[in-house]
Amino acid sequence: MPIFGNIIKRGLRLGARIDRTVRHIPPIQHQRRTLKNLLKKAHPTAFGQYYDFKSILKSDNIIRDFQEKVPIHTYDEMHDRWWHMSLNNVENVSWKGKVKYFALSSGTSGAPSKHLPITEDMLKSMRRAGLRMFFALTNFDLDPELFTKPMLMLGGTSALQHQGGYYMGDLSGINASKPPFWLRPYYKPGTKISRIDDWNARIDEIVKKAPEWDIGFIVGIPSWLQLMIERIIEYHKVDTIHDIWPNLKVFVHGGIHFEPYKKGFEKLTAKPLIYMDSYLASEGFIAFQNRPETRAMKLLLGNGIFYEFVPFNEENFDAEGQIRENPASLSIDLVEEGVDYALILSSCAGAWRYMIGDTVRFTDKARSEIIITGRTKHFLSICGEHLSIDNMNQGIQAVEEQLGIGVREFTVSAIESGKFFTHKWYIGCDRPVDVEKLRTILDKKLQEVNADYKTERSSVLQEIQIELIPTAIFYLYQKLHGKLGGQNKFPRVMKAERFARWEAFVRDKLSTQEINSNELFN
Repeated sequence: MPIFGNIIKRGLRLGARIDRTVRHIPPIQHQRRTLKNLLKKAHPTAFGQYYDFKSILKSDNIIRDFQEKVPIHTYDEMHDRWWHMSLNNVENVSWKGKVKYFALSSGTSGAPSKHLPITEDMLKSMRRAGLRMFFALTNFDLDPELFTKPMLMLGGTSALQHQGGYYMGDLSGINASKPPFWLRPYYKPGTKISRIDDWNARIDEIVKKAPEWDIGFIVGIPSWLQLMIERIIEYHKVDTIHDIWPNLKVFVHGGIHFEPYKKGFEKLTAKPLIYMDSYLASEGFIAFQNRPETRAMKLLLGNGIFYEFVPFNEENFDAEGQIRENPASLSIDLVEEGVDYALILSSCAGAWRYMIGDTVRFTDKARSEIIITGRTKHFLSICGEHLSIDNMNQGIQAVEEQLGIGVREFTVSAIESGKFFTHKWYIGCDRPVDVEKLRTILDKKLQEVNADYKTERSSVLQEIQIELIPTAIFYLYQKLHGKLGGQNKFPRVMKAERFARWEAFVRDKLSTQEINSNELFN
């Protein structure tokens, strides 16, 4: 097996070298070519004819003319004008051909799911991106034999819902239903188990069969993987997951800031893991971490997605996170490091100047590396404090480090407090903690990382309120809304109406005097 591992690793290094030669092309050149290819393929579609893609293709400045002719779209605008036709089996709407798959976006607990088109070209794009991420593993210090070990991918069910002319499901389930040929011999839990629709039943099968697999890689959302590993350890009565999977080395995660989960994972392992971040959204595979020195991720620039970046400020967005008319939209050559941008995509899935709702920040423009900083509508600014999810994650990380605890989940809302305002935090914590110390650490860190927050804390923004609750309550809330497993994440920020429903749920659960995490698996 070591010989086979070396052969695989040499192949990966060759692929990585080829990938590196492509990187010498300027990012804007990659992107200009990508946009041109997208317009060429989509010009016969209803969307392409409506916005006259043929004339844009003749332009001397294709990016400028594209931005002038095609407006920025929200999901509702794309769905109501275009994608609803694809959902009714109409061909050539916003992408050439018929859409055979629709991904139900993970959304947040209690929020309705969106139906996002997944075309054959987008499936190919995601497979290419997955292979490039696999190539990037050669940048990490790995034993060649590891490349012969299976990879466990924990996502949504691959038993997709047939809707007549198309299939619908979680993006991870769509990908699991058609794994690339190079991954099939290594893919676990395998197609049979991945098709189990019920999340609890699927986890039960994984837990039972875990000792039969020599897993080297795990892939998925941190919260669900942590719950799965805890159940494996408990079921087989071992100390750590390395008693079951001694060769487990790499954890590819995404969709959520990982730092709050790291301490919890370290308690479940006997050996250090290599953590690799990825940015796979329902709209496409956007970026992945390709070197160990940073937590930032490299944008995939020549892979069927054209990016634009709208500065996330008051000139372009209102207080509710709604985009204003005629916002400033920048191509990749015009961005700056350290600035938060709303991400706009045009893709081979038929999304055109589509605002996906995420905000990103360039940490290294030369390398096209970004971090996800939050959501356009998931931030706190009730009095001008402009507190982002990235700020909140830094605050929680400081709490974990200074108090020696692990915080898997939290959620926050801005509320009125008499004539003033405050932020109320619900923090998942399963051991006794001094709330006042936690409050002081969190507030101090938030003031360090956000000058606007610090200013408002000295005027109309009162001391933060904190309620510590068992972590299981967060997952029970997700279970109530049918959002266990897959790509589902708990919302870090809630608006007033949803926050009221959440608080009522918490009060009801706390009144039972006993919170049993086993409720998740019944």
